[in-house]
Formats: sequence, structure tokens, C-alpha cells
Amino acid sequence: MIQNDLFLRTLRGESTERPPVWFMRQAGRYLPEYMLLKEKYSFFKRVQNPDLAREITVMPIDQLGMDAAILFSDILVIAQSLGVKVDMVPNRGPVLQTATTEKEVASLNVENTEEFFRYVTPAIQAVKEGLYNRVPLIGFAGSPWTLLCYMVQGQGSKDFGEAKRFILNEPQRAKVMLEKITEATIRYLHIQIDSGCDALQIFDSWGGMLSPTMFDEFSLPYMERITKAVKDRVPVILFAKGAWYALDKLNAAGASALGLSWTTSPDYARELCGPETVFQGNLDPTVLLASPDVVAKATKEMIESFGGGNHIVNLGHGILPTTSVDSAKAFVDTAKSYYY
Repeated sequence: MIQNDLFLRTLRGESTERPPVWFMRQAGRYLPEYMLLKEKYSFFKRVQNPDLAREITVMPIDQLGMDAAILFSDILVIAQSLGVKVDMVPNRGPVLQTATTEKEVASLNVENTEEFFRYVTPAIQAVKEGLYNRVPLIGFAGSPWTLLCYMVQGQGSKDFGEAKRFILNEPQRAKVMLEKITEATIRYLHIQIDSGCDALQIFDSWGGMLSPTMFDEFSLPYMERITKAVKDRVPVILFAKGAWYALDKLNAAGASALGLSWTTSPDYARELCGPETVFQGNLDPTVLLASPDVVAKATKEMIESFGGGNHIVNLGHGILPTTSVDSAKAFVDTAKSYYY
């Protein structure tokens, strides 16, 4: 039995004594101890080695005491599993071999999923051992649209113009790619559940790049399929950054909670989805660059803006690398001291 099940009870829609708290990218770059490991080991070594995955995933729980851990990994492992080469370049981020031609898309191999992800079960089991049933473990994957963005663009981008041109010029080829990413993701998430993950989050980091019409065609159906495939096994959180216009449809997909970016107000979200919907977020990550007392005040105001209950305290996107541990701790401590 998990000792602190506050996060899971909130996902089930139960009344809780206080809101649970965790934050995106909590296992990583703002922690000095993580940066030492980053200097010593390559990124995917850190992901695939069970001892390193355990140390990095458990590190913030030991230091800051969040109510849930999230597996240290990356959304681009799905691209790797499909046969796309991915490099993490220092001071630049991910650089990918692109897949855009008919031949390249045809060569994406879903049948390699289980073989590629052989490292996942030992890694998750090691993490679970390190957590000692203290808090739940969140597994995750990127949305198919977000994966397509990187696989077509070949790197991060402010507008993902190449990816958008691809879906406009080659919509059927894009949908073949999205189908393959979706199938690989479903298989991968089942592996995560089988290995011990207690909940899942789907990150549609670039969903807000699409118009509502294009979101309905190129993102939503694939997120719906993934959610349907796993939601009866564990709770699923859907986070489509910036896609405020799709909250009601994402809610209808069967998610246990919806992540909100800082550009979506709680009042709007509640009006669209109803009072029973569980929301996660939505503090602007730049707030954590401020002093701890400022962070504490902003965190309390965010919690109160959701009206009490049905809320998971989190950021509106991942924590920024220049965040101080003291400010991150102020965020966590404020949530843990707020009782309804």
C-alpha cells in the first residue's frame, strides 16, 4: 500500500484534506545533485540505467517531499523506439534524424517497441524500490502530435513550421505517422503500468500550436485512443499546453485530470468542464524564479483560485533550470501546509 495516496485519491475525485503537489521536470535540472550526474553520464544513460533512473527520480522526493514522483525519462524515447536517431546536444537540446518521405514514414517500426523498451521494467522496478511505497509513481509519454513535431522538424522550434507544413501538404502520410506513434505509445504505456507506474500523464506540449480545427484532426483523436487504451488500468492526466479551446473534449476523452497552462484561468476551465473535473496546474514556471516568499504567496493564490478541492498543485509547464531549490521548496511547502 502507498503510504501517501493523496495524489491518487484526488485523481479519483475524492474529497481530500489538502491539495497534492508535484511539478513537471521535478526530477532534474534545477537540482545541483542532478547536474553532477549530468556532467558524468549521457542523457539516455541516465534514462536507461536502473540505478541512475532511481537516484534521479527519487532525489526530489527525498529533498522536497512532493506527493508524487515522476519517472525520469523523455518523450522522445518513442521516436527512438520507432527507429529515429535522437541526440541530446548540450546547450541545444534534442536533434533528430527526420522522417518525412514516404519511405522514411513506412520504415518506422512499431513491432520493435517491446524489444526497445526492455530497459523500462528494470528501471521502474528500481525506482519503486527507492520510493519504498512512500508516494505514487507517474509514468508518461508525449502526445503523437508532439512527437510528430520533433520527428519532422528534427529539433525544437518556436513555431514548428516544418511540422505544420507537413500535415498540410501530406495529411495522409502524417496520419500514418500519427497512427504508428499512437500504437507504439500505447504499448509503451502498458509496459510502464505492468512495471509499477500508478498513474500516467500524456504531454501534448505543442497542442496549442494548432488551430482548434487542426487540433481536432491531428491531435485529439490520437490522445483519445491512448487514453481509452489505458484509463481502466490507471488514472490518466491529459496536458495539452495552450490548447484551452479543447479542454471540454479532452475531459470527455476519459481523463482523470486535465493539466492547465498558466494562460488558462481556473474560472474558464471550470465553466467549460464543470465543478467535478479535477484540474492540475497552473502556476507560471517563471514565478519560481522569484524569492521564496513571493513564490509562497503566488502558490497560495493559485490554490485559492481553484475554489478548494479537485485540484493538483503543479506548474503550467516544466520547472525552469535557473529555479533555486529554496523557491521550489517554497512552492511544495505552501501546498502541503494548505488545508481546506
